[in-house]
Amino acid sequence: MKKVMTLCAITLCIPIFAGCATSLCKQAATSSRSDVFIEVSDSTPVAAGESELSMSASLKTHREFDCPINPEHSHGTPDYRLLINIDGQALPITGEFKEENLTGSSIGDPESGIGIRYTFRKRLRLSAGQHRLIVSLPDDGIAVTRDIQLDAKSVNSLGIEPVYNLRSGARRSAALPAACFNEGIKSIRLNLNGREI
Repeated sequence: MKKVMTLCAITLCIPIFAGCATSLCKQAATSSRSDVFIEVSDSTPVAAGESELSMSASLKTHREFDCPINPEHSHGTPDYRLLINIDGQALPITGEFKEENLTGSSIGDPESGIGIRYTFRKRLRLSAGQHRLIVSLPDDGIAVTRDIQLDAKSVNSLGIEPVYNLRSGARRSAALPAACFNEGIKSIRLNLNGREI
């Protein structure tokens, strides 16, 4: 009876958590402000009362034609995006992408194999202080939110790393890595100035 109750509780919680991620993805895509940050490309010194945030992400997805089940996705295409939202100002970021074959990489590498490598980079200038940050991969239904503190006249780096799904049981073995980019991205890990947040 206890197992049945636990199973029922888990079954009821899954749609709630899925709904939270969907809601956060929608929130990340919605701009309610336009005065939070500006994009910068030069190395102008940071003014008093401001801070700089350099964001970078590198992740791998399957090629476009490797997943015929879901033709609506944009994996493996130029339309695949990273979405950033800071204090209500949204910024869709288009990444550079190229086909990558890491067949000779180490055995435990979750990115080994043929796929599409995306690299996203953006530099922003914003006021110093506390900010609410949402990072989303809308095509994967993933979004995470964090509060970040940026000091005045500081130059900060935000590293965005994928956490890949585990291989399905039938394909898992000691010779293959437990996680694999072909299984999709299950979460995002954020590092601000080298520390996980």
